[in-house]
Amino acid sequence: MAANEPVLLRRNEGRVAILTLNRPHAMNALSGELIDSLKAEFDKLANDRTIRVVVIEAKGRAFSTGHDLREVASLSGRDAVHDLVSRCSAMMMAIHDLPQPVIAKVQAVATAAGCQLVAACDLAVASTEATFATSGINNGLFCGSPSVPVGRNVGPKRALDMLFTGQSVSAETALRDGLVSRVVAPDKLDRETLALANHIAAQPPEQIASGKAMFHKHMEMDLAQAYAFATDFMADAVQKADAQAGIDAFVNKKPKPEWKGK
Repeated sequence: MAANEPVLLRRNEGRVAILTLNRPHAMNALSGELIDSLKAEFDKLANDRTIRVVVIEAKGRAFSTGHDLREVASLSGRDAVHDLVSRCSAMMMAIHDLPQPVIAKVQAVATAAGCQLVAACDLAVASTEATFATSGINNGLFCGSPSVPVGRNVGPKRALDMLFTGQSVSAETALRDGLVSRVVAPDKLDRETLALANHIAAQPPEQIASGKAMFHKHMEMDLAQAYAFATDFMADAVQKADAQAGIDAFVNKKPKPEWKGK
């Protein structure tokens, strides 16, 4: 990579924004610069109604191997480390808070905070060649912040198995455990991920955005609270123009309407 080439690339394909981790020489380790670049793009996307889905991909032999340990080693004292990890956590939370669904496209290894990035995304499409690990323990460090979304994806026992051992799991195991949502052959990864993104982008955008927020919120509730919250959501959602048009088209056998985003 040229010295002046940005660590994060962006291109738009219709209503899909594609963010490319561009530190292949460093296995796309999440440097402070890359973390801040991702957060800045998410902040822009949060107010961009022309973009309906976000895809995160990576160049090179790794999706991401986590924090850049050379950078971590260069930091002086707890406060500097806390600042770096806080910025990373804020970037991960920005994915959660985005109105658009975010899809990780994982072509290869994703470890530590790289695995965290996959887990933080709403969906993940993985190549059969991809592997996943919370491998910090192999370097003497328990993956504390990666444990937050990984544990919420796969459950406590599978997460702690990964966290305690640092061992890699295959894409098939990641699919079984809920860390990724789809697994495809390497030569189909680009096509299948973009097809999924475009399919979601064609759905009513306000329903997708409000539904994403509703889902993440009710997952933090107990069962009775979740049902009450989802019931209120459904009652409100049915009143929206897109829902009214869609229900009318179904009942009266009309063509699928153009979604208005309301």
